Amino acid sequence: MCNFCCTFAPKLREKVPQQTTKQKKTMIHFVTEGVEMPAIERGKVEAWIRATAAGYGFATGDINYIFCSDERILEVNRQFLGHDYYTDIITFDYSTPTTVSGDIYISLDTVRSNAELFDATYDRELHRVIIHGLLHLTGQQDKTPETEAEMHRKEDKALSAVDS
Repeated sequence: MCNFCCTFAPKLREKVPQQTTKQKKTMIHFVTEGVEMPAIERGKVEAWIRATAAGYGFATGDINYIFCSDERILEVNRQFLGHDYYTDIITFDYSTPTTVSGDIYISLDTVRSNAELFDATYDRELHRVIIHGLLHLTGQQDKTPETEAEMHRKEDKALSAVDS
């Protein structure tokens, strides 16, 4: 669950000439900016992300999960969205009609406080936010009560797969 979730689809990168699938190796990256890397099982989480995307009819392209602090996500929120508040996640969508790609900033400070607020474990809340960003890349929105409820249903469904 998130307090304030932001999605943005900028065209900040120059278009790179398309390569064939055989030529291009896509990656899911987990990086940090000013925080310690959370303990995640990378192989398991990557497979889960790919399977979830495939369940919505998408291949995975390059997806960068950038774990950061509240202060860094506030800076990103101000710079790119003009918002002056903290959030748990900001998703920059570079997807095509068949492939999800993007940069997903996640504030580990807010993940930790949301875990406490919603009486969830830190790992479960982190997984929820990781998949929340992917769901945005598949086109899922959460700006209305109806779309937010649908987002939570899809998060719960995806979380049941990673928990097993």
